[in-house]
Amino acid sequence: MEKINDGEGHPSSSHQTLKGTSKWAKSLESLLEDPEGVKRFREFLKKEFSEENVLFWLACEEFKKTQGKKQMQEKAKEIYMTFLSSKASSQVNVEGQSRLSETILETPHPLMFQKLQDQIFNLMKYDSYSRFLKSDIFLNHKKSEEQEENSPEAQTAAKRASRIYNT
Repeated sequence: MEKINDGEGHPSSSHQTLKGTSKWAKSLESLLEDPEGVKRFREFLKKEFSEENVLFWLACEEFKKTQGKKQMQEKAKEIYMTFLSSKASSQVNVEGQSRLSETILETPHPLMFQKLQDQIFNLMKYDSYSRFLKSDIFLNHKKSEEQEENSPEAQTAAKRASRIYNT
């Protein structure tokens, strides 16, 4: 699903990602607010064959911001066909998805997928997220952040800053 904005297209400066892993470890919500965190989490979920969960969650977040009935109908149908239909290419495993029939797509509303999105969020929060925090993807990113923080360039900049503020 190419149209979903997941933050991969945004360049991240070292200032944005500095201590990013600390923020990601705080909560799944914090992780999902950071484009770099989403990117790393997707990378992890891809290895676990469950990337569709975060893609569905992101699609639902985008859907809530959709304006106009026609655009909502199109996005709702796209989400349904991609994640919820029995023929979906990236089907998510949610309870009650069969009760969400195609007829609901005719009269979409911003929170129409909320219950299903909450189920997927809880699945990620209580299952995948804890494994992500123990994964090589997370730990290696954290290690490289710490090395960057302790690099001579970072320390020199910090010393210069302290001299400026301490004069």
